[in-house]
Amino acid sequence: MASLPDNLRIYAVGDIHGRADLLAQLLEMIAQDDASRAHATSRLVFLGDYIDRGPDSHGVVEILLHGLPEGWQCDFLMGNHERMMMDALADVEALPLWIANGGAAAVKSYVRAARTAGEDRADWGDLADLLPPEHRRFFDDLRLSVEQGDFLFVHAGVRPGIALERQDPHDLVWIRRPFLDHQGSFGKVIVHGHTPVEAPEVHLNRIAIDTGAVFTGRLTALVLEGSLREFLTT
Repeated sequence: MASLPDNLRIYAVGDIHGRADLLAQLLEMIAQDDASRAHATSRLVFLGDYIDRGPDSHGVVEILLHGLPEGWQCDFLMGNHERMMMDALADVEALPLWIANGGAAAVKSYVRAARTAGEDRADWGDLADLLPPEHRRFFDDLRLSVEQGDFLFVHAGVRPGIALERQDPHDLVWIRRPFLDHQGSFGKVIVHGHTPVEAPEVHLNRIAIDTGAVFTGRLTALVLEGSLREFLTT
């Protein structure tokens, strides 16, 4: 069975989509769960899609920047929604796709945060100016994948038949059916979000943990330690 190196515990968190309230709740559950277990190096891996659709994308990023357990190692992956936002920042022609896929809710949350901070913004203005520099650096630094032990953590999945080190970045944040339908080994067990499932799914070759938090109120973390696999869900 796939496992992690000794003395390492990982909590992998699925798609948050602007639900800062659920993220805060899940982090409390993670802290309580970690405290109940034997001492280990505890690590958080966030699988992307922090923004869009839900009411508080700004608040989610604030928590990720300032509200995580002190001293923990944390990895932040890029989701397709962060990719769409970054594309919109680079090219105004990409803005409609992002806005139509939940980006409007993210922009509204940043406008609201700017007004709360005393900045008079009646409309979206320059999209790039809405992002505090610290938030922009956060998005710029997002990773495409993280490998630990027998597991590879990505947002969407990987393309079958392609070596893990040669995967197309587009597939890592966007792929669905070719990955989801594949029954063979990928070389590692892939931990992913992106495609919502009613409850976490454990397959021989992958573990799906996007439980549609923005729609269902269920935000899920996968707990990995040795060969242990458990779940925490709000």
